[in-house]
Amino acid sequence: MRKGLLAAAFAAVLAVSAGAARADELIESYGAYIGQDDLYNSSNERLTQPWQVIRQDRANVHRFGVRQPGDDLDSFFASPRNRELAERMIRAGRIERSAARRLLDGDVQIHVEIWRGAGGDYINISVN
Repeated sequence: MRKGLLAAAFAAVLAVSAGAARADELIESYGAYIGQDDLYNSSNERLTQPWQVIRQDRANVHRFGVRQPGDDLDSFFASPRNRELAERMIRAGRIERSAARRLLDGDVQIHVEIWRGAGGDYINISVN
């Protein structure tokens, strides 16, 4: 009986620690070329935040059919709802200040990683 209780306790500890140690999951990654078309919204207003440019780039690709050489397709931002989440996801993720400036200037290739973590989905962006 004592062995059974010990084995059950050990199994429970392993199950809890395995769940706690679970790493974040890469949902998808893609490359995109941020061109001049991606720096302006539908009202022809200049975008000023990296998340706005990412959202516009993906809307251009998925909604408006505007693709530039270097724009990969992705399935995550094919959803308008997911494009709406871009701001929160970028704030929760990582983009270096210099990379954000280069992205806002346009004419740059970027790499986007979409991650799922315990605190929710987030995006890491690097500029090539």
